[in-house]
Amino acid sequence: MADFLGMMKQAAQLQSKMKAMQEELDLIEVEGLSGGGLVSVRMSAKMEVRAIKIDPSLMKPDECEVLQDLLVAALGDAHRKAEAAMQEKMQALTGGLSLPPGMGLG
Repeated sequence: MADFLGMMKQAAQLQSKMKAMQEELDLIEVEGLSGGGLVSVRMSAKMEVRAIKIDPSLMKPDECEVLQDLLVAALGDAHRKAEAAMQEKMQALTGGLSLPPGMGLG
């Protein structure tokens, strides 16, 4: 019975740490760039886009496809960086153990 209570206590502690980590992830921001910095995307480590900056030189009707491609690339770059930041926090929390994707991250 003591083992069960100990496990419950550990689970509650882990849940508390996960909640604190979620709040911390919301504060961490990364920046994805494309086109040599012509397009930048700022995103939280929880994958929420916070800001997009587009160089005025891309605001031409004939540059629409280029701009679309650069936005996709900048979003992808930001997403990769946010994922790396999230993984770093998860490893710190779990002592290096890998958890399956989506475990407690929502």
